[in-house]
Amino acid sequence: MKFASPEYFYLLIAVPVLLAVYIYSNYRRNRNLRLYGDVNLLKSLMPDVSVYRPGLKFWLSLAALVLIVITLARPQFGSKKETVTRQGIEVVIALDISNSMMAEDIAPNRLEKAKKIISRLIDKFENDKVGLIVFAGDAFVQLPITNDFISAKMFLETISPALISRQGTDIGGAISLAMKSFTSTEGVGKAIVLITDGENHEGGAEEAAKMATEKGMNVYVMGIGSLEGAPIPADGSNDYRRDKEGNVVVTKLNEEMAQSVAQAGNGAYIRVDNTNTAEKLLDKEIDKLAKADVTTEVYTEFNEQFEFIAWLAFILLVIEALILTGKSRFTRGFKLFDK
Repeated sequence: MKFASPEYFYLLIAVPVLLAVYIYSNYRRNRNLRLYGDVNLLKSLMPDVSVYRPGLKFWLSLAALVLIVITLARPQFGSKKETVTRQGIEVVIALDISNSMMAEDIAPNRLEKAKKIISRLIDKFENDKVGLIVFAGDAFVQLPITNDFISAKMFLETISPALISRQGTDIGGAISLAMKSFTSTEGVGKAIVLITDGENHEGGAEEAAKMATEKGMNVYVMGIGSLEGAPIPADGSNDYRRDKEGNVVVTKLNEEMAQSVAQAGNGAYIRVDNTNTAEKLLDKEIDKLAKADVTTEVYTEFNEQFEFIAWLAFILLVIEALILTGKSRFTRGFKLFDK
């Protein structure tokens, strides 16, 4: 339970004030009656004056005031689960997080550039769904396919090479895992966006891409890195990673492999450099995908419940208005009712 406009509860400050005024006025009235003479004698001289009706009217009015304040605060209970159908596509992004992605030939480095591309791609999604896979020597699902883009960007921020200890570039495994990540919705455009430098390619990528095509999925490959190559910064030092002989390791973009996978996957190869050209090209390719009805279960805002409370306040006010201050000549004979 929650209240949409809790600021109206400040109006309840009037309740103790009104209660204090009521108690004080009753005290003054009784004191003044005692000054005039015997209270029981005065009651017999005023047969049409009811003892309890003014108090009853006050408490009904006070209860109605409290209910009106609660109504203004808009109490809400539970939530509504709705099935929403929209036009969209499904995209599973497979991101290479091997150590070679830390090379700085693409500023600030290959991995950070890739994360920026993914973030901007997610920003442009509306009625679509996105999933996120990370891979190096192994591949695993970082985020199951969803339309919760806020969570997608939060998961994206946590990605680093430390997530996978086994080094390598198992592109085939990443594509195979991506194929299993889509929903069973028919007719919707499904794309696998692979972002990698292709370094230490373990094989089987072309076969996996062909299998994806047979299942109606397009594989797009974004090759990130330079053909000349760049050294890989060593963690915790100003030096670079070295091989067993002490030579600095230089990582280069395996563009030939990336093009071959994109061709096998009936997609497109896009070269990522230090400009925003790659993002624009990817947007154009994604826009070509057929958009179909995507059914999503969403939780809408809490159900409004103020109507019942408003009706209850109205009924109390009606009852208060119908109760006369004095005794009715129709009920004067019924002492319990007409005191």
